Amino acid sequence: MLNLFALLLAACLEVGGDALMRKGMRGGAPLALLFGAIVLTAYGVAVNLPGWSFGRLMGVYIAAFFIVAQIVAVVFMHERLSMPTIVGGALIVAGGTVMTMWHVS
Repeated sequence: MLNLFALLLAACLEVGGDALMRKGMRGGAPLALLFGAIVLTAYGVAVNLPGWSFGRLMGVYIAAFFIVAQIVAVVFMHERLSMPTIVGGALIVAGGTVMTMWHVS
């Protein structure tokens, strides 16, 4: 459970760091670039906290990232999810669930 929390934290940091980098690059805010780099470094630490193999780690992380990214898209960007996004996302999350529940230690 703690590993999944670390991956959700990593996803939030990656989404936030990317938003800061975007603001810095497109909005002429150099401090946003600096803070974006710091947040993305924290993401790199958080995503590697679980002691899983790299393939499993990235597979599960991509599912967590997808969920966080879609929440941000809907809540903060006021976007509507398309059917391909919903169906494709369900497959991504299903794959992450399989990797989380069924793995060889």
